[in-house]
Amino acid sequence: MTPSDRRPASASLEFRCYEAADLQSCLALFDENCPEFFSPNERADYAAFLASCIQHYIVCLSGDRIVGAYGLYPRTSGGSALHWILLSPSSQGSGLGTLIMSRAMEALRSSDRFPLYISASHKSAPFFARSGAIETSRIADGWGPGMHRVEMQIVAG
Repeated sequence: MTPSDRRPASASLEFRCYEAADLQSCLALFDENCPEFFSPNERADYAAFLASCIQHYIVCLSGDRIVGAYGLYPRTSGGSALHWILLSPSSQGSGLGTLIMSRAMEALRSSDRFPLYISASHKSAPFFARSGAIETSRIADGWGPGMHRVEMQIVAG
């Protein structure tokens, strides 16, 4: 599929809260992105996260298929954190990631919950940089062999 074959992100998408019944679809979404954007050893962490994250995690559906997911969580120390943003490879390049970041930024602006903290990989960091995120630290192999952890922050929207 070429980018011109993809529908725009806004075409017939539905965002809703994650439900326990979404577990297998979200794990399949993780698997679609592994090992390109996530280290295989992170799957167990994602499964544990899904088992405990009923609140604040959002899935994006195109028809009846989950094509994206993300979580925006308030931090007790202030600000918010973006957790486990995943996009189906078939949706990458369609604008879905930009739409998700726009939704997250709007939620932060309306609640005044900046800064936004993002733990990314060296492969996803350029995407977040386009949304205004600034790298604050980097840990070689921080997510696993060959998958560097990049801490980022968006100060205000």
